[in-house]
Amino acid sequence: MQIGLFSVGDVTVDPTNGTAPTEHERIKAMVTIAKKAEEVGLDVFATGEHHNPPFVPSSPTTMLGFIAAQTERIILSTSTTLITTNDPVKIAEDYAMLQHLADGRVDLIMGRGNTAPVYPWFGKDISEGIPLALENYQLLRRLWDEDVVDWEGKFRTPLRGFTATPRPLDGVAPFVWHGSIRSPEIAEIAAYFGDGFFANNIFWPKEHYIQLINLYRERYAHYGHGTPEQAIVGLGGQAFMAKNSQDAVRQFRPYFDNAPVYGHGPSLEDFTDQTPLTVGSPQEVIEKTLAFADFFGDYQRQLFLMDHAGLPLKTVLEQLDLLGEEVVPTLRKEFEARRPAGVPLAPTHESRKAERLSLV
Repeated sequence: MQIGLFSVGDVTVDPTNGTAPTEHERIKAMVTIAKKAEEVGLDVFATGEHHNPPFVPSSPTTMLGFIAAQTERIILSTSTTLITTNDPVKIAEDYAMLQHLADGRVDLIMGRGNTAPVYPWFGKDISEGIPLALENYQLLRRLWDEDVVDWEGKFRTPLRGFTATPRPLDGVAPFVWHGSIRSPEIAEIAAYFGDGFFANNIFWPKEHYIQLINLYRERYAHYGHGTPEQAIVGLGGQAFMAKNSQDAVRQFRPYFDNAPVYGHGPSLEDFTDQTPLTVGSPQEVIEKTLAFADFFGDYQRQLFLMDHAGLPLKTVLEQLDLLGEEVVPTLRKEFEARRPAGVPLAPTHESRKAERLSLV
């Protein structure tokens, strides 16, 4: 089981003191958080991609390249790479370059994003979102997998004898997860290519994600990649911890109540009851996270959202200490003990390189 963090990079007012970080401070904080994640033993740090305030991570490869130079082990990923509004040629080259710089510690989550205005900003039509995602990803795969590409599609100019550079490290393209909140078409394309499927698993009840994940598993088997149980699944989640649950609720409540995403809606108690958000002790986080496999089946990657809603950097770093010291060791042990024979671990560059060499 890979366990890590994913960040949306929001700049949000801290409701306890009315202040917000500058963009510069927030960007630097994300780097600090990624380095702390490696320090406490997490496996993955993933950044979002946004092109509108109040978010700052508009250039994931720039940020991840900077982090790669200051880390040694942690996998660097995205919590969304916008397959609809980024050109597939640029994605192919940017992430292959990052892959070389990070010595293979790179994968990415493809998604369409949840900000409607981003489409016209990049000359695209949101009504074509699904066809764009499908066509762009098909081209991206060819750019990584084939040295010379001839291509003609609906949404970009044709390519004739084109070679994306640099080529993927060791001839192995970055592993791709496809992220979706509600689109069965995205689960379908993930299954078709034998890629991973990442369910956001934050704002919706478990029943919503069970449908998408089960569809992906069934179609993964349909396309001959393995059994449904062998499909590669990742989940999001949210947590805020204190040594005892009462302190956690008291400390987090003002952030929850004023958060732009879910503030002024259901109560904190209702939201934690109905969604994967856990606010409580480390043991409560462990118990709720372990239950995910009961709903979704055994899975390969668990990412937590912890640096949002205006939480100050000091608090986030304290949360990571708790996560790394008191939660992750138990989760790893329990998930490994429960993992049935035949259910694979999460793909890494080294495991995929070894698989490629075995086929040569």
